[in-house]
Amino acid sequence: MEKAIVKTDFSFPKQKSVYKGKVRDVYNINNEYLVMVVSDRISAFDVVLPKGIPYKGQVLNQIAAKFLDATADIVPNWKIATPDPNVTIGHWCETFPVEMIVRGYLTGSSWRLYKEGGREICGVKLPEGLKEHQAFPEPLLTPTTKAEQGAHDENISRDEIISQGLVSKEDYEQLEQISLALFKRGSEMASEKGLILVDTKYEFGKKDGKIYLIDEIHTPDSSRYFYADGYEERFAKGKNQKQLSKEFVREWLMQHNFQGRAGDVLPEMSEAFVHEVSERYIELFESITGDTFQKADVSHVLQRIEQNVNAFLAKA
Repeated sequence: MEKAIVKTDFSFPKQKSVYKGKVRDVYNINNEYLVMVVSDRISAFDVVLPKGIPYKGQVLNQIAAKFLDATADIVPNWKIATPDPNVTIGHWCETFPVEMIVRGYLTGSSWRLYKEGGREICGVKLPEGLKEHQAFPEPLLTPTTKAEQGAHDENISRDEIISQGLVSKEDYEQLEQISLALFKRGSEMASEKGLILVDTKYEFGKKDGKIYLIDEIHTPDSSRYFYADGYEERFAKGKNQKQLSKEFVREWLMQHNFQGRAGDVLPEMSEAFVHEVSERYIELFESITGDTFQKADVSHVLQRIEQNVNAFLAKA
């Protein structure tokens, strides 16, 4: 099995701190730069699974870089450079404590809520009679709080965000407009490749009084895609959609009675399943970018990353 990056422990010049998330390890360089190392860890139901997925980090990092470049005319973003297949280096920003979730279709967690009788998400009312995978008339904004490490993100309404002072009214209105514009661009780019951008999340920060798009964008970890071909027929027949996202991993876990609840036991991940997940991530890369995926040399992957980052920082 090819080597997967499941842990990093770098010490870069002028490094002040490191934040280790579920998938990304983010190194703060003197409150000036952030070095984001995208690992091969995979999470679902807010739990990191026991095995890494080879090339997953490279897939996520390179998709995000492509979409950051393709949306820079809508909003400035944090990216400065991608000196390594698994690394993006960018501006250090003060992060807004909310994530902007945009949903174009009733699917995934929103469908599970709806099926159980829920008719409101984050203060947004939903009509009766909707079906799974049905398109909303207009994309919905359903924000969540940005949880501290190890905690769950929580749904929150626009009014609660503003009244609690998490984001000012002026900034939040800008975040809404930017998020919908990004989703529109992402949807158009997906459509060109025969895909439907179903839902996604965006994170933002501020630097020198200006809003920046940060973190990843339109990757299979932050987004869900359907294949456009066959969507209408499958929807009419009430069938599951063919999709490119992490949802199939969640479905596999649910089939094995795991949803991150107290007492749930993580199922064993076979080498065959790990390989299948890796191939699905590569498939999404090629489908959404139109490029052929070039597997990076992972024989000494941590040394490779360290050398490439240090070379960039020495010139910065």
